[in-house]
Amino acid sequence: MDVDEWFYIKTDFETMIAYLSGAMEFANDEGSGWRKDLTKWLYDNLGHEVYDPVIQSAKLIDKYGANDYRSWKISDPNKYADFIRLCVDYDIDNVRHHTDYVICLWDHNVLKGAGTHAEVTIAYESKKPVFLINKLPAADLSGWIMACSTKIFKDFNSFKPYLLDKYRLT
Repeated sequence: MDVDEWFYIKTDFETMIAYLSGAMEFANDEGSGWRKDLTKWLYDNLGHEVYDPVIQSAKLIDKYGANDYRSWKISDPNKYADFIRLCVDYDIDNVRHHTDYVICLWDHNVLKGAGTHAEVTIAYESKKPVFLINKLPAADLSGWIMACSTKIFKDFNSFKPYLLDKYRLT
């Protein structure tokens, strides 16, 4: 193979992007811990990139000077809703148009929120794989979420070998 062929093959490859869905509003550390760990694992083992809504929200907070946006929920609900709407629109667009699959951590923290439910549903509607890591008892898992999931795992340790088999470059 000559250099021109090699360059074409290398540059023609498109990196897959995973959307990391899970609780933020009612989660400790906004769910950043598991996302950081999984981001590193995905890159190191599969060369995949991620869309991390925790990082994107931080960028939007900086861009719009919304450092105290959480207090707006009580002090200025309209301002709060306007800011959250920006985050929602950005996340929906990324699930629909800029990611290849969704990895969702489904635990008790998602039950008070709505974003994770929506992201899973939008991914399903967009015909993107949804890999659900379910931390709830099976009887407590929503049928809707089950139906929108491509495959359900009990933890990340059982999920990672599956993902390696599915996406590892040979």
